[in-house]
Amino acid sequence: MATSNTKKVVYAAMIGNSLIAVTKFAASSITGSSAMLSEAIHSVVDTSNQALLLIGLNRAKRPADDKHPFGYGKELYFWAFVVAVLLFSMGAGVSFYEGIQKINHPHPIVSPNINYIVLILAAMFEAVAWWVAFREFNRSRGDDNFIDAVQHSKDPAVFTVLFEDTAALMGLVVAFFGILLADKAGIEWADGAASIVIGIILASAAWILAYETKSLLIGESASGRVVEGIRSIIGRHSHIRNINELRTMHMSPKDILLVASIDFRDDVSAGTVEETITEIEDTIRADFPEVSKIFIEVQSEADHNRVEEDTELARE
Repeated sequence: MATSNTKKVVYAAMIGNSLIAVTKFAASSITGSSAMLSEAIHSVVDTSNQALLLIGLNRAKRPADDKHPFGYGKELYFWAFVVAVLLFSMGAGVSFYEGIQKINHPHPIVSPNINYIVLILAAMFEAVAWWVAFREFNRSRGDDNFIDAVQHSKDPAVFTVLFEDTAALMGLVVAFFGILLADKAGIEWADGAASIVIGIILASAAWILAYETKSLLIGESASGRVVEGIRSIIGRHSHIRNINELRTMHMSPKDILLVASIDFRDDVSAGTVEETITEIEDTIRADFPEVSKIFIEVQSEADHNRVEEDTELARE
């Protein structure tokens, strides 16, 4: 399951976005800024998204039952995917609509200084939430660069908040310059154009999040480090002739399913096979606590290959 640090990241983002949304809506109603209204709706969507992530985190902790024998861990991945959809449909969609409306019907911004103050305050709140998310993400990414870390991450809650906060900071910068051009240069349509650019930023972030969470929802394997470590643990036993197959899948960020087919030497007794499998399982759980479900099948390499061939023929 997700760690307490993950929840801390989500709570920090939700509290920050709630405060920001209130101030943005107040500023938008006073000044009539389209970009500020888009930013306010963006903050509401972000707040709702964090609430959905918390729902996913809590529901993913439910114990396994007859209907879901491997537990509910993947529910976190489902709610993270819903977040991506909402970010695209609500956040980006409304921003595009507001921007087009303002370009078609431009009007001057009233009391623009209010917008500047709110944008600066919002940037401060967002920066704090972003730093909390980035620090947690940076702590867990190891030696990977940023892009590889997102692709390899199995905890969508953290990178979803990080992406949302990054998009929010970029949106604040765009809104600031859009309002500045409308105010100081008299380019009234710049406010609407800023709203459209904000929509593009949100749509791009939503697409990336949807792509990454879809992969987790379908089922991603454990990291190469974990897989190779498991192979090493199994391979060190002299009673084993071959590892026919080894498959892993993340059921949640800290819950990995392992399925392995092993070929033992023919002269090994049944008791030795049982002892070896027990030792393998104990060692794997000690070295990789996240591997919580282990299923090891004893099968000759020839029989395993025959079954695989028959399965492939049946699919054709």
